[in-house]
Amino acid sequence: MKLTKNQTAAKTLADLYKAIDKAVVVTITFVDTNGVETIRSVEPWELRTTKNGRIQLRAGCRLRGDARSFAVDQIKAYTVHRGMGFVLDRPEATTPAGRAIVVRSAAQLIARELGRDYLPTRRITRDQTSLAA
Repeated sequence: MKLTKNQTAAKTLADLYKAIDKAVVVTITFVDTNGVETIRSVEPWELRTTKNGRIQLRAGCRLRGDARSFAVDQIKAYTVHRGMGFVLDRPEATTPAGRAIVVRSAAQLIARELGRDYLPTRRITRDQTSLAA
């Protein structure tokens, strides 16, 4: 079991990406919004960055038998299981195109985060001289 407080967020994300890539089960210990600590075995499908900048793990929950989202910053510990493959069916996407941000690699995640933090939130044209530095 790896404790997220003992490693960098990049290491946690890298391990989760490997689990997604190899399609293996991950057991996570997380704290929900009510402060309750729970242990779940999940089948990770993707990592997303929400509009407010949080990173979510989208996965099939073996306890519930349905798709769930887990905020990565609320995961306290995890174990990546070797050779324990997926058994749940992945549901069809129901989110309209353009609404969710899906990242599939560490480089893409970094680019999204930098873009969110440093790029302008609205399009700037050459005639907007009041915005010049």
